[in-house]
Amino acid sequence: MRVAVFSTKAYDRRFLDRANAAGGHAIDYFEARLDATTAALAAGYPAVCVFVNDRLDAAALRILAAGGTRAVALRCAGYNNVDLAEAERLSITVVRVPAYSPEAVAEFTVGLLLALDRNIARAWGRVRENNFALDGLMGRNLSSRTVGVVGTGRIGALVARTLRLGFNCRVLASDVAQDPELVAIGVEYVTHKALLRQADIVTLHCPLTPQTRYLIDAAAIAAARDGLTIVNTSRGALIDTAALIDGLKSRKIGGVALDVYEQEADLFFEDLSNEIVQDDVFQRLLTFPNVLITGHQAFLTEEALSAIADTTLASLSEIEAGQDPANRVTADLVRPAG
Repeated sequence: MRVAVFSTKAYDRRFLDRANAAGGHAIDYFEARLDATTAALAAGYPAVCVFVNDRLDAAALRILAAGGTRAVALRCAGYNNVDLAEAERLSITVVRVPAYSPEAVAEFTVGLLLALDRNIARAWGRVRENNFALDGLMGRNLSSRTVGVVGTGRIGALVARTLRLGFNCRVLASDVAQDPELVAIGVEYVTHKALLRQADIVTLHCPLTPQTRYLIDAAAIAAARDGLTIVNTSRGALIDTAALIDGLKSRKIGGVALDVYEQEADLFFEDLSNEIVQDDVFQRLLTFPNVLITGHQAFLTEEALSAIADTTLASLSEIEAGQDPANRVTADLVRPAG
């Protein structure tokens, strides 16, 4: 199958080429992000491969279909950037990578939390300037604190297990379904509202759907404990950023660690160090000393990229063979695993 890969970085090409070493597919790479303005580049390609910030709305999908595309392969777990109903109407098969490496994201989540809680990034910056003073670097133990895990799919379950067994935290969880293995180790399932009332730390691990958009908004922040720490390595629009800034200014929120941002499409995965960033909301976030932001890198491990490439190409092989792919995404899919 001829495949047009969009939003390509050097690491994407390296791992996809490795997975395709036997030459099962003819892959061409495009650095451009796929949306309605670039979809014409895929004319003549039966399949496109896209990432989290490619925008496959109805307009883009119609252009793809007119050019002969019949398959969209998401090299990620989330699918909120695809109009699935329109894809089905156009007979375009959409596949994803539901579980490329939950360990990669879970480990990064815990790492972000520790770096924020213990001021590791600030300390590193000081030491580089030969400033070894400890004033302003005091943190708190994770042990015995209450952590709320929102979403206990593959990633959330690993985070909950790590914090419960590795750090002796009290772990609360909210989800549409309970994981009996987590319950067995002492994780307590509660409502989302109860989780916010009791947790010192909230970490988000749920998909972005119309129901979860702005899950953390002004009302949620007002209902939470004073000094709440929030960690998000899932999808940026789970958090209302304006409300988050208000919570930081009022000190209702004590710290924030983000690997995602609701308007990240114009920022992340690019080197903008010589540019003037126009996103005033994002720039405001960077001014807070208790905010730690990384550029959507939680997935970025060798193991995860290998799994993404292997699973993506396997799904395309299934489509080429006329099979119903195991990782197909349909409009009635409410909640992805992990």
